[in-house]
Amino acid sequence: MALILCIETGTDICSVGIAKDGELVSLRESDEGRDHAKKVGVFVDELLHETGVAPDDLDAVAVGKGPGSYTGLRIGVSFAKGLCYGIGKPLIAVDSLAALAAVACEDYEAGIIDVEHWDEALLCPMVDARRMEVYAQVFDTAGAARSEVSAEVVTSESFAEYRRACSEFVIFGSGAAKCADVLQDATAVSVLPSVRGMVSLAERAFVAGEFADVAYFEPFYLKDFVVTTSKKKFF
Repeated sequence: MALILCIETGTDICSVGIAKDGELVSLRESDEGRDHAKKVGVFVDELLHETGVAPDDLDAVAVGKGPGSYTGLRIGVSFAKGLCYGIGKPLIAVDSLAALAAVACEDYEAGIIDVEHWDEALLCPMVDARRMEVYAQVFDTAGAARSEVSAEVVTSESFAEYRRACSEFVIFGSGAAKCADVLQDATAVSVLPSVRGMVSLAERAFVAGEFADVAYFEPFYLKDFVVTTSKKKFF
């Protein structure tokens, strides 16, 4: 049983929460653009004051490891690693797509989303990777992975074997909207990244002693970051 600070900054959503014994205690979130570098520290400070938790009281810090935005992931991971160094507590790296699938399951149980054939459904969280590409993975509704994480340029044939194998193929996340017209037999629902999905996964990792190396851990970018030359002429 643990008191864990959870951080997710891999998309446009900046989400920070404190969880105790696998239950979310307090939460701060913003979808106001990618100014995570400004928000994440403020959110952590607000939550610690709100809950009366001192940094040294934490048992671990959990962070969404990706895949996702290169800059967003670096902000969250850098903050989490710095905090772990400062307070001498372990770092937990949580798969961001697995956490997003967990949010979908929680939202379904709460009646926030409606999926007719939920028990026979497959879930496909998608993170936007620009143009028609997404970072995606397929899960069942028990949270078990049914595919590897992939960078998928979505066409009408994408995820075909999984779409044929289930009663309902559910897509969600920041990359889902642009895929809905291409994957016309899929069910698109609104599910946003949140540390709500990290809580049980982080608790499970803590109990199992599955910690990341604070010194050497790097986010899971999936693809190399490419620096391009600006076309603007400044001189």
